[in-house]
Amino acid sequence: MARDLDLALKHAPLRAPAPLFDRPRPATGVFTSQSGFLRALGTLAVLLLAALPFLDASRYTMSIATSALIYVMLCMGLNVVVGYAGLLDLGYIAFFAVGAYVSGIFTTVLGFPMWLALPATIAACIVAGILIGAPTLRLRSDYLAIVTLGFGEIIRITANNLEITGGPSGIHGIPSWDFGGWSFDDGFTVGGLAFPGYVVFYYFVAAVVVVVGVIGAGRLAKGKMGRAWKAVRDDEDAAEAMGINTYVAKISAYIIGAVWAGMAGQLMATHLSAISPNSFQFLYSALILMAVVLGGMGSTPGVIIGALFVSLAPELLRDFAEWRYLIFGILLVVVMLFRPSGLWPATAVLPWLKRTRPQPPPFTSAVGAIDQGVPDVEPSVMESVDGLPAADAEEGRQA
Repeated sequence: MARDLDLALKHAPLRAPAPLFDRPRPATGVFTSQSGFLRALGTLAVLLLAALPFLDASRYTMSIATSALIYVMLCMGLNVVVGYAGLLDLGYIAFFAVGAYVSGIFTTVLGFPMWLALPATIAACIVAGILIGAPTLRLRSDYLAIVTLGFGEIIRITANNLEITGGPSGIHGIPSWDFGGWSFDDGFTVGGLAFPGYVVFYYFVAAVVVVVGVIGAGRLAKGKMGRAWKAVRDDEDAAEAMGINTYVAKISAYIIGAVWAGMAGQLMATHLSAISPNSFQFLYSALILMAVVLGGMGSTPGVIIGALFVSLAPELLRDFAEWRYLIFGILLVVVMLFRPSGLWPATAVLPWLKRTRPQPPPFTSAVGAIDQGVPDVEPSVMESVDGLPAADAEEGRQA
């Protein structure tokens, strides 16, 4: 008897119980969903980037816009380290320096074109991330911050004392990107419109920042690796107990952040055509970290807003002469007082979506486990509308 029952159960078809109600499809409109609004906002931002040279193509405006985009790239890399993985890094500018110096040495000393220096820059940043991260990422909180600050100063002082890096004078005459005899400095003409070299380089930087810096970092955050980073950030002990290799997760975030900073350093070296140790002081690490915290840690739109604010505010306040930094500091204090979680935190919800109440599911009859005649029954008292049991809700309606 038992054997016959086991065989019957083994070959019996199993079916999952039918849902009590159909799950509504998520909203996809621009003003009815968070993701739809962000996609529309990102498309608008890309269109503004493309249209900026047609509105003002002066060398000053293009230079400021290019620098701001490089700051966005740099802040997106630090957001991976601080915002996603929760690692407080006060020496992040060191990877920026590694990328700038490696590209400068490969192009001015070794004679390589700039595009061939890119793999060397990425490899150098990976090695630097492993050398700096491997012995330090077992530390936490303030101890990690102090050690990363020390490594940042070590990189700067080393560059200040090596002959190959130019010592205190740095490296000058860094060439632009060239491809088979044509470089960005030559510019080009399309349909009678002449695009100078600095405008072409602006478009190139914008493409790299949008595709690699913003979209690339955002996709990483939504994947398996990004979920591991956020678990480590929220509770490292709990993440380790759930089977996540916290050390691998942290060092992967550190290496990816280093690569982002190295590419930003190479773009900045090309943009300025000259670099020196004074360009990589601790103040710049603090400014980048301030941009990430000001915009909202772990938030892509927030970090972009914070980077643009930190990079463009001093230029917009230039008419105030020596008072501009005082006004800039006051603005930072005001923002942090009224928006302590950032201008656009990762948990932000659009104001008009907060007022939208979810629709309760309709009453349904009980569903049988198998497709046999099941008599209709009254709605169960466990079914609810607006949090009230069905019987109570029916009495309330009759009253």
